[in-house]
Amino acid sequence: MSLNGGNGNIREESFKDALSERYLNYAVSTIMSRSLPDVRDGLKPVHRRLLYAMLQLRLNPEQGFKKCARIVGDVMGKYHPHGDQAIYDALVRLAQQFSVRYPLIDGQGNFGNIDGDNAAAMRYTESRLTETAISLLDGIDQDSVDFRGTYDGDGSEPVVLPANFPNLLANGASGIAVGMASSIPPHNVNEIYDAALHLLKTPNATISKLVSFISGPDFPTGGVLVEEKKAVVEAYSQGKGSFRIRSKWEVENLAHGQYQVIITEIPYLVQKSRLIEKIADLLQQKKLILLSDIRDESADDIRLVLEPKNRNVDPEVLMESLFRATDLESRFSLNMNVIDSNQNPRVMSLREVLQAFIDHRHQILIRSSKYKLNNIIRRLEILNGYMIVYLHLNQIIQIIREEEDPKSVFKIKWGLSDAQSDAILNMRLRSLRRLEEISIKKEITNLNSEKKLIKQLLDNKKKRLERISDEFKTVKKQYNDKTLIGKRRTIIGLPPKEMDMSAEFVVEKEEVTVVCSQKGWVRTIKGHGLKNNELKYKEGDKERFIIKALTTDKLILFVSDGRFFTLGVNNLPGGRGHGEPISLMIDLGNDSEIVNVLTHDPNRKLIISSDNGRGFIVPEKDVVAMTKAGKKVLFLDEGAESSICTPINGDHIALIGTNRKLLIFPISELPTMSKGKGVRLQNYTNSALGDLTTFFLEQGLMVRTGNRNRTFSSKEIVQWCGKRAQTGKLPPAGFPRSNVF
Repeated sequence: MSLNGGNGNIREESFKDALSERYLNYAVSTIMSRSLPDVRDGLKPVHRRLLYAMLQLRLNPEQGFKKCARIVGDVMGKYHPHGDQAIYDALVRLAQQFSVRYPLIDGQGNFGNIDGDNAAAMRYTESRLTETAISLLDGIDQDSVDFRGTYDGDGSEPVVLPANFPNLLANGASGIAVGMASSIPPHNVNEIYDAALHLLKTPNATISKLVSFISGPDFPTGGVLVEEKKAVVEAYSQGKGSFRIRSKWEVENLAHGQYQVIITEIPYLVQKSRLIEKIADLLQQKKLILLSDIRDESADDIRLVLEPKNRNVDPEVLMESLFRATDLESRFSLNMNVIDSNQNPRVMSLREVLQAFIDHRHQILIRSSKYKLNNIIRRLEILNGYMIVYLHLNQIIQIIREEEDPKSVFKIKWGLSDAQSDAILNMRLRSLRRLEEISIKKEITNLNSEKKLIKQLLDNKKKRLERISDEFKTVKKQYNDKTLIGKRRTIIGLPPKEMDMSAEFVVEKEEVTVVCSQKGWVRTIKGHGLKNNELKYKEGDKERFIIKALTTDKLILFVSDGRFFTLGVNNLPGGRGHGEPISLMIDLGNDSEIVNVLTHDPNRKLIISSDNGRGFIVPEKDVVAMTKAGKKVLFLDEGAESSICTPINGDHIALIGTNRKLLIFPISELPTMSKGKGVRLQNYTNSALGDLTTFFLEQGLMVRTGNRNRTFSSKEIVQWCGKRAQTGKLPPAGFPRSNVF
């Protein structure tokens, strides 16, 4: 690859190296300048520039509003050379009370709503800073933070804000960079300060102790946090995890024993309109059979009305079905990936984030104290110069009137500095009053006292930490839990109890016929009155399994490698087409074949066996597999395959091998196991198991011969009754030649 160096020269460079270098530069730029928040003020560059530009425009809370277009123009022209719409979107979010726990911008006009409607254009809306934003900016003019040049070099901007407010945890943050992402939920400021104050006293506090103060996220939209305490502690310890949030609901009783469920709060970042649309779609698809209708009666507050199918529906079961199927329950991920004070992106724990905020406030206190001290020293220098004027007033006046360079004379005669000399020359005549001299002496005394206190503060870390503690307590009072903005909104609830939510609760019960072909194509057809001649298959395919079932049933599939699979009938494709390959629904494997398909009965027991005659009894509830990979139950000898899976319906077992030897023995001789190889059922030399059935000895053994059934009485088959693992004898006359019962 040839690159033009910019001076007319062309240099050779491999495409791989050139691409790697440029992509790395892009990645670093994205991480540092766009996507990840700073742990100290919790802001990304665009948000920091917005607040600083609004401060420069003097948009304080007590001032009037200004058009957002003016603000966006200033930010884009002076600090942030990116698209105006992106800047406006960032501004809008900082003003949305349903997006930000503690809004940093006070908006006037249409700033969007929880339904997902967009804000009005920037030329129609106005904004100003909130008190919270002022807390973030407080002290920025006291040399408390570093400034850097703007993109065009015409001005300067703060690298970070002083942040007398724990914005990172209070308002949260989210962003996707190159190879990393950040996702931090909002928290309650009262709880953050309680944890920070404890950390000031106990620097080695455990995460468990800190979580006793910060009980979990506090979302602006409220809701109920139903995560286990152990999971919350682990998430804050690692800086990664997730939180389970549910909608807040209540039952409203109506006449005649009827009721309806009222949703008053929904999970954070869930759009109400899309939520209602999703529930309506599920209703239309008959996937919410416990719900009759949903209505939106919201005004300023959220009020979603859910009507149950009938008054006998349990509200808990109704809501559990909705939590599982809709965004009435959601998960908010925690990934505290932030840029630390050394400008390195990394994932921090809760303690590290709190400590970083404390350390930042400590540095701000030191820098602002030094700034005040320097100002006091400069002011004292000027005041001491003024005092010389009062001591030598007549001489000063004479020198000013007669000397061509009075400044030099001042410096020689009284050893004054340039600053003192300039101040004396700039004095007004009315400042020479006696009262002015008294006020200067008083100011010198006060400044010396303040200077002493600041020096003591700078020399004593313990006093600085006490000052920070007092700051935290002062801000905490502004956001106490008795105020509207300070009160916790997200309720800390208990983890939900395990509830039986099988298909019968969430799927409408209908009769269907499950059709599975020889080549594994499966489909369902409504009703049980299906005739075999009505079925059509792909060319070269034919009938294998036809099962009458209900849409609420589960199918149990046993395959030749000893695995069981489970499929919900309601999840199978419907219609009168050819269906879909069952291999798309389960990991069947190329060499595996389906041995049997049964509707699931948890109270039933099965006999399973391999073709070499080893098997056992297994409770059907133990073979249910909830994954596509299935559940291995029968372990096979080398070269063997599964061949039998049949429900137990009797007290004896009849087996016949491919060598046409029949053996009958009591079921009690077979062990019940959850998995394994099993025991020998019948002994073979150069043959294999042909078929197996169970029956009641008193009722006799029924077999299918041609187009009719024949039953051998217990007396007729007594000589074939023996012990497990015997070889057996040739069957009686009239037994089917197919060796199948």
